Amino acid sequence: MKWIHLWAVPVLVVGSWVGTPAGAQDMSFGLEETGQSGAPAKLGKPSKRLAAALSAFESKDYEEAAMGFQRVAAGKSKDGRGNRQKAQFMLGQSLYAAGYYQSALSVFDEVSEQGPGHLFFGDTLEWLGKLASKLPESSGIIGIVGRYGIGALGEFKEKDSALHNQLLYLMGRHLYAQADFRQAIDLFQEVDPGSKQYTYAKFFEGIAFIRMRQARPAIASFRAILDVVDSGDAKGVDEARMTNLAWISLARVYYTAANQGTKIDGTLLGQSVESWSKVSQSSEYWLDALFESSWAFFLADEYARSLGNVHTLFSPYFEDSFYPEALVLKAVTFFVNCQVDNADATVAKFHDRYDPVKNELDAVLAKHQDNADFFEFLKAVRVGEADLSQRVRPIVATALSDRTVLQHLEYVSILDKEEERLNKSSGEFQGSPVGEKILEDISLAKAFAVDQAGDLARGRYNRLIRELRDLSNQVDTVELEIATFRRGQIDQELQQQMALAKQSRGGDVEVDEEHQLWPFNGEYWRDELGFYRQQVTNLCTR
Repeated sequence: MKWIHLWAVPVLVVGSWVGTPAGAQDMSFGLEETGQSGAPAKLGKPSKRLAAALSAFESKDYEEAAMGFQRVAAGKSKDGRGNRQKAQFMLGQSLYAAGYYQSALSVFDEVSEQGPGHLFFGDTLEWLGKLASKLPESSGIIGIVGRYGIGALGEFKEKDSALHNQLLYLMGRHLYAQADFRQAIDLFQEVDPGSKQYTYAKFFEGIAFIRMRQARPAIASFRAILDVVDSGDAKGVDEARMTNLAWISLARVYYTAANQGTKIDGTLLGQSVESWSKVSQSSEYWLDALFESSWAFFLADEYARSLGNVHTLFSPYFEDSFYPEALVLKAVTFFVNCQVDNADATVAKFHDRYDPVKNELDAVLAKHQDNADFFEFLKAVRVGEADLSQRVRPIVATALSDRTVLQHLEYVSILDKEEERLNKSSGEFQGSPVGEKILEDISLAKAFAVDQAGDLARGRYNRLIRELRDLSNQVDTVELEIATFRRGQIDQELQQQMALAKQSRGGDVEVDEEHQLWPFNGEYWRDELGFYRQQVTNLCTR
């Protein structure tokens, strides 16, 4: 059995993002109604209805303008095809100005689907860029932007640099979702360092390089985030979050690179530990960094530091955290140091703590098979009203609280607010074709968002169960090795690793002039978190 390959942390993937399907909404303006056939459309003299709608728009009476533009676009005036296309485009602008962003997206979605045959196909890209700051990515806006070629972005470079950077980022994200990493990187690298998209672009640039298995440029991308934050030029971002995200991403890249060859690269492993140590204790990523670095310490035979981190993870300050793999690491550490009784006790602790959790998770999943039903379960979890035991509730809450899941919840909330806005509008507007269309757009988008959120949350939940099952199998393997060890039948390779563990001083706790040694008395102190060490005596004698 090769302990390094079996027990080392799996290759750490910094992140994975998938493209969201383009808007599933269907518009009432079909190709026939917009007249996309035959000769190119041309603008003509506007009818009285179109002129009135344009006047209302100029007067910022956007609801009145929207009703007028909808009638013209639907062919209820004497306007030709070009004017109807203009009315459709202006309808999108009117809905945007009135705060009905989902319906505005539906209109611009339909325009972009028609391609260059629509007179306002190119102009619509600008409004898609603006909508990206109003609607989350789960609205499908990235996929709609992706319909435009990269060449379409150039005209905004001088015209509107902020919009240009926004579109570069969105197009890059679209190409990333299509696994066209090289072109995505090219666009991310064009984003201006002074723009608010820069740190996000650099992050996805780094992830794209990782997907291409290119560690050096990925490291450069993440370090660029640190550089721009340190310089004070980062704008419009949560600087602390992006800094910590960059550090943990660097640590994962270094760690993965350190484990690529037949031997562990000690230098790279050290750089990974140093990067993990830079993650702030106040960060949402700190516990992850603490746990992940524990495996690096294990591989470096620094068992005292490895188990010291595990000790912190199970402190009362983090009762809601979920790191079952930390007990696997602890059991393996005891075992390679021939502390088989402690290893056996740790295996038993794992089963006592997590077998009931696994059983309850399975039972809960069986009750929520439908995506819409699972979405309701997700909402109940978020407000603390889910029918879960006290032991399982924080575990599920943590698993279902990643940013992608929360973004889908945010999208549903935005749609609810737009529906409330419609309900507060005049009866005339609500009862008009455009009012009915807004309600239809919201209903369709909400159904799609609920289904997607439920499906995503179910996937996260299933992953939680799957990982717990895998860890249970791993700890069972440790238990089997303990039994084999006690029979004196361990193989030569394992004996050699245990001999190396005996030779190392990784279990010792060393004190220097900058540190003091205080024995743990059962009481945790917040300022000690992350600094615990556990003495590990090697008992291997064979």
